[in-house]
Amino acid sequence: MDKQRFTLAVLTIVPLVVACGSEKATSGSGSGSVEAQRPVTGVDWQVQDITTSGATKKAQGKPYLTFDTASANNTKTGGKVGGRLGCNAVNATATVRTGYITLGRPSTTRMMCDASLMGTERALLALFDGQVDYRVDHDTLTLTSENGTIVHARADK
Repeated sequence: MDKQRFTLAVLTIVPLVVACGSEKATSGSGSGSVEAQRPVTGVDWQVQDITTSGATKKAQGKPYLTFDTASANNTKTGGKVGGRLGCNAVNATATVRTGYITLGRPSTTRMMCDASLMGTERALLALFDGQVDYRVDHDTLTLTSENGTIVHARADK
């Protein structure tokens, strides 16, 4: 009888442990619901702030970045990143791997804007033509470049 109870307990607990392995509890409501971690690709990431040389500034001009993976027909060129830097639009190649993204040389439009917008743009351009580490925590993306630039962005809802 004890062996049967033990087996029943194991068969009840193991599926619960496995189901919870890669999911994350949502905050706020206390409902106990879980959701999968948000991917970095396919999301419009609204840039909130940028840290350069130890100083953090609020992003100006509603900049955003969207990372897309390569389509099945276009695996040679990899994925892409596109968006707005505050003033100008940007496009570049982007290879997304676990924990880091390799960004190609950016191609931008060439409008001149207010100095605050251009400051945000210059800071964001420092991410390109190199590798950035990334971390996604619920709705927040943190990018950290090789030169120490840190960008915090939130998923557009």
